Amino acid sequence: MPRSASRTRVPPLSPSPVEATALAQHRIATTGQLRRMLRPDGTRQLISRALNKLRSDGFVDYTVLPGSDRSRTHAWYLTPDGARLTRDLPLLRGRPPYPITSTTAASLKTAHTLTVVRTHLAFAADARRLGHEHGPWDWTPEVSHSIGEGERVVADAVMYYTVIKGEQRRKLRAFVEVDRATMSGERLAVKLIEYARLHQHEAQPVGRRRHVAAEPGWMRWYPVFPRLLFVLTGASPTRLEGRISDLQAMTAQHPLVTALAREVPLGAAVLEDLEQHGPAQNVWTPLTGDTPRPWVDL
Repeated sequence: MPRSASRTRVPPLSPSPVEATALAQHRIATTGQLRRMLRPDGTRQLISRALNKLRSDGFVDYTVLPGSDRSRTHAWYLTPDGARLTRDLPLLRGRPPYPITSTTAASLKTAHTLTVVRTHLAFAADARRLGHEHGPWDWTPEVSHSIGEGERVVADAVMYYTVIKGEQRRKLRAFVEVDRATMSGERLAVKLIEYARLHQHEAQPVGRRRHVAAEPGWMRWYPVFPRLLFVLTGASPTRLEGRISDLQAMTAQHPLVTALAREVPLGAAVLEDLEQHGPAQNVWTPLTGDTPRPWVDL
């Protein structure tokens, strides 16, 4: 075979390295984020070697983040070949492939996606410190659910977290909304209405008689409705406090959201507080009012 033809040949599929699997799960992540996520006790050089090997094989690529320092931060993502490599993994079953075809396309998604990863890492670090269970595969970004009338609510992430105290295991789930202050406070608060609609939406199976009561659609995926956590960043403390107030006002004033709040814990916190103090501290403001508390006690 001529040398030129061998250069364009699609690399053969091989067992998926954990770094490629993590990018399939989390979409985009920096080298440092992947190290903290996958190898918190390992070196940066170790994970860099793995990523560069994947890049030379054509499975991943990166975009360079803007910065003022001399060191360049790489944000990694799967190529179409990388998506093909990972699409049949049991861990990712049901997840649509998410290849990115250019650095320009990656740059459009990078800021928000990396902020979502930052949020996950804050919970993961807390879990390691406390002896709880929450790892890379317990955080699923961009989860979509129907809310009826052809509309859908898309959570920035669904989190699975197990609190362990002695022999007791408490399994918690949460819809996580990450806000970088790129939209108005009112538009952010409207997300509460969408989740309230999801809570009430009934899935009517095909062929079922109309007089038979339909069950809530969310019960197809969750034994109880996940709590709803808003994580805010990207603005001054005063502005972020105002956005939390907007969320509280929607909770108090909209009948559907008020009904949701009677059954589902709702809270908001600032990302920098999660990173500095940990999500298990009193950094979460209940959207129904009252004093800040840990997210598990909302």
